[in-house]
Parts: sequence; structure tokens; C-alpha cells
Amino acid sequence: MRPAVLIGVVAVLALTLWYAAYQTLAFTVSFAREMDRATMLARFRPRAQATLVFDRRGEPAFSFFAEQRTDVALDRISRHMIEAIVAVEDKRFFSHHGLDAVRIAGAAWKNIRAGRIREGGSTITQQLARAAQLSPVRTFERKMREALIALRLEERYGKRRILEEYLNTVYFGEGFYGVESAARGYFRKSAADLSLPEAALLAALVRSPSTDAPCVSPQRATARRDLVLRLMHEEQRIPVADLEAALAWPIPDRSHEDEDAAAGTSAARAAGRYFEEEIRRQLVAQFGEDRVLRGGLRVYSTYDPALQASAEQAIATRIDEIRKRRARASELQGSLVALDPRSGDVLALVGGRDFARSSFNRATQARRQAGSAFKPIIYAAALERGYAPGSLLRDLDRPIQAIEGPWLPAGEHEEQEFTLRRALKLSSNRAAAQLLQQIGVSTAIYYAHRLGIESELPPVPSLALGTGEVTLLELTSAYAAFANRGRLASPRLITRVEDAQGVTIFRASRTRVQALRPSTAFLMSSMLADVIASGTATSARAAGFRLPAAGKTGTTDDYADAWFIGYTPHLVAGVWFGLDMPAPIMSGGFGAVVAVPAWARFMSAATNGDRPDWYTTPPGIERVAICRRTGARATATCRHPDPSWREAPARVPVSASLIGNAATPTATFGSPSPQPRQYSSNAPLVYEDLFPSGSVPREVCPGHGAAAVPIRVP
Repeated sequence: MRPAVLIGVVAVLALTLWYAAYQTLAFTVSFAREMDRATMLARFRPRAQATLVFDRRGEPAFSFFAEQRTDVALDRISRHMIEAIVAVEDKRFFSHHGLDAVRIAGAAWKNIRAGRIREGGSTITQQLARAAQLSPVRTFERKMREALIALRLEERYGKRRILEEYLNTVYFGEGFYGVESAARGYFRKSAADLSLPEAALLAALVRSPSTDAPCVSPQRATARRDLVLRLMHEEQRIPVADLEAALAWPIPDRSHEDEDAAAGTSAARAAGRYFEEEIRRQLVAQFGEDRVLRGGLRVYSTYDPALQASAEQAIATRIDEIRKRRARASELQGSLVALDPRSGDVLALVGGRDFARSSFNRATQARRQAGSAFKPIIYAAALERGYAPGSLLRDLDRPIQAIEGPWLPAGEHEEQEFTLRRALKLSSNRAAAQLLQQIGVSTAIYYAHRLGIESELPPVPSLALGTGEVTLLELTSAYAAFANRGRLASPRLITRVEDAQGVTIFRASRTRVQALRPSTAFLMSSMLADVIASGTATSARAAGFRLPAAGKTGTTDDYADAWFIGYTPHLVAGVWFGLDMPAPIMSGGFGAVVAVPAWARFMSAATNGDRPDWYTTPPGIERVAICRRTGARATATCRHPDPSWREAPARVPVSASLIGNAATPTATFGSPSPQPRQYSSNAPLVYEDLFPSGSVPREVCPGHGAAAVPIRVP
């Protein structure tokens, strides 16, 4: 051999050896890196997980995700699912050590015959390594790295952990990552509750979820599922009876759900969208969008699906009824808030008529004038300052001095004098305006803030008529203090948040503020009960609602807003109707006409089966007879100016639990039987009402002669 040729051969061999050594070193370094990545698998989960929101009973209600995935432990996955996935994907999973020699040999032979890689022969462990660590592109190098990582995973982790990771990682089609999300997405149940045919169907989707999904091809999905079931039988995982029953099980037809969703008529899928969005907004504000969409949070909410459905139906039905009477009702919006007055838990939340068209939440984001629905806050402030339901407001036809000049509000029911009880029952504008002047505008605003209203209120005399703008949630929460004996619990939609590992990272405060005296709350409930029994909200009774309740209507100028906030001792609900651009809802669109029927419909459904209970009289409340002419405590002479009259020997006991409520009529001292008390300017000179002990007039009526002078009360 020539020296030159010999030198060339030696050079080629040297280069070949050098290249082989280089590749070996490079692969060794790469392998070490892959080993490090495999080691990190147990510590970090780079895959995104969905945030799950549970309702008040602990059932899943909503989810937020970048990838719709929810990790679960293996013991929370159906045994049928485990058997099905092993049967179709890796039947020797529990006997090999990461690589299946029999399967690899078979795949290699098929690939040699095809001249390319057609089948990988991957085990579940190898699939996990690929899904979690490697590129999906098929190359011999990737397969080698995949095999090495699989061996390391088997060495470091047990079979159960590997199978758990796999079932939480694999894609099942239609946007569902992991078996828990797939089970809930396809069958509306958890992975723990999957039946045999359901598990077989999910296992069948792993190979080709984009083409075998039931929504894409029900025929292919059925055929693939049946193949999985037969494999399970051949491998003696299920008996023949179970096989036959599972083969006969039809794949659910979900096409109608898609049609309903497109038409906007699927109530089940659309329910609670405003509630869901409000929770999402709060979570993002507190934890950030990335953590909400990828962090796998577990959110425990106050959401009540049954009450939510009733709330949405009540609003939608009322809008449809009004639409038949008014052409522009197609623009009408409605909102509703229902909450537990004891805890502040928001149970139902409707922010508009159609979330798909407008996600703007009119219950939490819209600030509108409250009209007469604001008046109870002024009355509560007056009671806190020493007034009583029986206190007299006189000279109500006297103008109020305002910056613009003398002002005398108009109204539907106006007289020269009113007791606080009757003024609130009939919603007298002049009485509310005079009362606001007597207690002071700043006092009313102070108590509005104490009752949880955070919106800025204008310090003007017209605040008595509800010209301040508030949200429905704020006003409903304020009424909850009346329903909860003066204690205000801040409204909440979320009670607790856990991270993906189950560690509590947020817990809502359960503190309550004593915003009003218990006696004030009781007296407010007593007066507001009259509003429903015989005042501006009697339409609630006409609509079929029968339980003892209290509430107040509200209407703004030109009928642009219609309100009703009402409650029982256990549930408070507020309703609002209006157009986004304020305009008349309808001719004569008072709150009693527009809003009360929707409230009554919701409350009838929400309180179905509740007992007709009411509040017990707190200590320090007295029932006192007052002379209307003087404002002092009445005597027998005030009741019966006729000197021949003699007092009856016995007095009828008086119930103070529902004063003025037609369901429980009040009694008059000295009368032979209980009679409803009538309050009007031409009523008898004596009226009876409830007074806090410190507000009872001390003076006794001196008589009705010329020297008798009216006493200001309080």
C-alpha cells in the first residue's frame, strides 16, 4: 500500500473514531440533562392546570384555564379507567421496567418492513416521558432518549405514581387534558365515578383524539371503544356479562347541546355566567391571571345553582312579560342579587338579561339612582337618633330651604302629617325629605356607609328621594343588616381558595359589624313589613308570595329605574330593572309594577318549604298609645272624649311581631277584638305603635282644650 493511501486510511479512521467519541460524549451529556429533567418530574409540574370553582355544597361549578386540566390522585380515578387504559396502551405495564421488549421487537419488525418509523412500541412510561419532557417528532435519537428516561422514571418512581402522572397528562380531545377534565367534560361526572363503557371510551380516545372524538365521528368512537372493551375481556379484566352490557351502551349524543348553545337556549350551560365572571374578576385581581388560568387553584364559593336558576328565570320571565306591553323592552335589562343575611354569602347573582351579548354586570358594576328604595336608610338613621315608628312628622307641606331656593317634593301620597311608619309604608316623599332635614344629611350618609354603601352620595336634600347612585349589591347588603338584627356581614362570593397542593392561601373573613342597634333593625323590619302587607309592595302578595317579609320599592324620575329590595329572616333579595342608557321603562313603570313581581316569583321558589317565622321582640321595645293631637302619651280622655264612656274591664293582648301586617292584625287597647289599625289624618286621635324605651314620650296628654299644644316627637 502506498504511503499516501495508508496515511489517508489512518486519517479517515482517526476522524471516524474522533467523531464517534464526540457523539458518545454529546449523547452522555444530553442523557445526563434528561436524567435531571426526569428527576424534576416529581417536584415540578410544568403543565398548566385549570382552576376549579366549587359551589356552596362542594360540587364543581365553574373552571378557568389555559388548558382544561385538573390533576387528581390515582385513588380518585375509577378502577374501570385504570383497567381500560392499561389494556389498550400497555397491557404489560405492571410487569416491565419501563420498556416492553416484546412490543419493541414487534414494532421494529413493522418499521423495517415499512422502511420508516410507523410504530414506536412505547410503553405508558415512555409516553409519559415524551409528553412531559420531549418533542413529539419521531426520530431514532428521540426514541433512544425516551427509552433512557423511561428506565430512570421506573427506577425512581413506582408504577402507581407513573400511571397517575400519565392519566393527568394525556389529551382526550375537545380541549380536555387529563382524565378528570375529560370525565367532567364528556360525562358531567368526576373520574372516580366513570362507568365501564365511559372509561373504555376515554381510553379509546388517547390514540387519536382529534379524529376519534364522539363529536367528530360517533361511528369511529364507538368502534374504537368496542375494541378497548374486547381487549379488556381478552386480557381477563372484565367478564363476558360486563362486556355485553358495555357494548350495548350508546355513546351520549351531545350534538343537541351544541345546537342549544348556538341558539342561546341551553339554560344549563349558560346558568351563572355573571356569577362566574364576578368570581374570575376577583380571583385575577388577587392572584393574577396566569395563576388563575394555569395554577390549578381550588376555589370554594357561595354559589347556589338552584337559586341561580330561579333568579335567572325570574328576571327573564319578567322581561318577556314587559316586552309584550312595550316595544322598546328589547333593550330592557334586569339584575338580581340574593344573599344570606347572616353570613353575607351571595347565593345568586344575575347581572343582565344575556351574558353572551353583554358581560357588563348590572348588579355589581352599574351605579343607578335608588329612588325610594334608599329611604329605609334615612329612617334607620332617624331611629338610631331617637325617633320611633310612631313619631309624628308635622307640617309636611312646608317647603324646605335648599341652595336653589324653597323646595317641596311632589309625590303620590302626601298629607300634612305622618307617623314614620305610615310615611314609609306609603313612601311619602315630603316626609322623607323633612326627616332628612331633621337628622341631617351628613348623618344619613354616615349610616349609609355604616351599612356598607361605598358609593359616593351627594350631600343634598334630594338624597331623601334616592338621587344618590348605588349598586344593587350595595343596597341589598344594606337591607341584610335589617334582616340580621343590625349586624352587617360584608357580601362575599368566595369563602376559601386552595393552591394545587391543597394548601389554603385565602380565607374570607367572617367578621360582622353591628351597624345598627338590634332594636333599630327590629323596628325597621316592623315598618317594612307594612310596605308588603298594605303599602306600595302589596303586589308581592298578589303575585303569590305568602311568607312574612319586609321590603321597599323604588322608582326614579321618568320611570327609568325600578327597584325592590325585600327579605325574610333567612334570605335577602334585591331586584333592579332599567335600560343601560336611562330612559322610561314603560308608562307607570313603578317599582311595584315592574320589579316586585320578579322578586315575588324568585322568593316563592327560593323559600319553598320554609317556615313562616319572624323576629321576636328585643328587650327595650314598648307598645305605647299616643295622642295624635299633642304627640303625648294618650289617656282615656283622648280615646273617648264622651264623658259617659267607661273603659272595658279587660284589654286584648297585643302582638308586636308584625305590626300593621294584614296577616297578623294589631289590636287596640280597650277593644273587644283585634282590629287593623288605620292611620290617616282623619283617624281617631289615638294611635298605637312601637317605641324604644328611651324614645317613649314622657309627657301625658293634658287634654284637648284650647290650651293643648302639639308636642314635637321625639
